[in-house]
Amino acid sequence: MASKKSSPLVAPVTEEEKNKWPEHGVVKLEKPFIDARGKIQPLVDEMMRSAVMIESKAGSLRANHYHKTDWHYCYVVSGKIEYLHRPAGSSAPPELVVVNTGEMIFTPPMIEHGMQFPVDTVFLTLGRNPRDQATYEADVVRVDFISTSGLKSWMPGDEQSREDKTKDSKN
Repeated sequence: MASKKSSPLVAPVTEEEKNKWPEHGVVKLEKPFIDARGKIQPLVDEMMRSAVMIESKAGSLRANHYHKTDWHYCYVVSGKIEYLHRPAGSSAPPELVVVNTGEMIFTPPMIEHGMQFPVDTVFLTLGRNPRDQATYEADVVRVDFISTSGLKSWMPGDEQSREDKTKDSKN
């Protein structure tokens, strides 16, 4: 059996870390603190190295991969995620979980997952590992368990649009 080595860019997952994870799936949020000013909704109280806000257009697909060591929480700010998942390497049909505005889902390592967006959606992803491209690519394994037919999707090598691209071309 080949040994499973993680990239030098990411630390291996520990048993102590695994014991802190919530059940895979939609996470029951703590009760918010509410006063005359509004409310504070606790989301995640864990050490993490990445927080990103992602905007997804209706009819698009994200993920279609799994992570070797990274875990992440995805909190839906607005819109809806049709989240499909199954254990890495499984040939079983993926399970569907609908994650609505104000809900959060947890994805541990080694879970193939994909996200379809029936409406324009904004969500926060709070993750274990840094989100720089080198670290991300060292940890992600792309799989084709959800068909991209009829959906907007992206793979490495595809054209990407960056706001800083126009600045670079003017210099």
